[in-house]
Amino acid sequence: MAEQKGPWLQRIALVACLAALSIVYSGMTISGDITTAAAKRELPVYNVDTEEKVLSISFDAAWGSAHTEKILDILDAYDVRTTFFLVGFWAEKYPELVQEIVLRGHEIGNHSATHPHMSQLSEAQIREELRKTSDLVEHITGKPTTLFRPPYGEYNDAVVRISREEGYECVQWNVDSLDWKNRGADDMIRQCTKNTQPGDIVLFHNDSQYILDALPTILQHYTEAGYRIIPISELLLEGETWIDHRGTQHLQTAAPQPNP
Repeated sequence: MAEQKGPWLQRIALVACLAALSIVYSGMTISGDITTAAAKRELPVYNVDTEEKVLSISFDAAWGSAHTEKILDILDAYDVRTTFFLVGFWAEKYPELVQEIVLRGHEIGNHSATHPHMSQLSEAQIREELRKTSDLVEHITGKPTTLFRPPYGEYNDAVVRISREEGYECVQWNVDSLDWKNRGADDMIRQCTKNTQPGDIVLFHNDSQYILDALPTILQHYTEAGYRIIPISELLLEGETWIDHRGTQHLQTAAPQPNP
């Protein structure tokens, strides 16, 4: 009997130990350690909490340029002003288009210098990517950039934090045209109009295959639905704001809710 008691007591001790660990882990999750870490996450703006019927469309420009002037013509026809996020090497290659974008009343955002995976860079490299494009755009247009969109939509805490330290608001999107998949104009129209909400930020690319076919219909839909399309810098809320776990920017009218 004594010989059997040792293993039996060991099993009880093991079960008790596992139970204690489980309680500690649960307490961390519920009481704050994990939640606190999540609450400290640096999040970009995906859309804006507003009751006003406004939204923004945006164009990322990294590779081709063939459709750019016709896009500008379509935007003029609908009296729409928007935001173009430019990669440095694109702006360097097409400075006349950079100037034309600004002359037509649109704003320019920073989309990095070389279109890297920003989350894989050091802090110094992140700052350099931002600085090179900022200097180039300001040299071409005389205006600084104040918005930043990470290439590939990839970011981590450092990317968002550093971009804000450098004077940018880090901006993503909550409506994706998926134009880069080249699935046709009808698919783009469906993606952009199926559930339009105030404060949306829509993503396009200036060189996508069907952009010229889809864009007029999308703009017409927004106009008929009573939306005013404005640049992202005008969409962003002024004053004290906070960003929830979905990336929605809110005015600081109540205590921010922690990101789960």
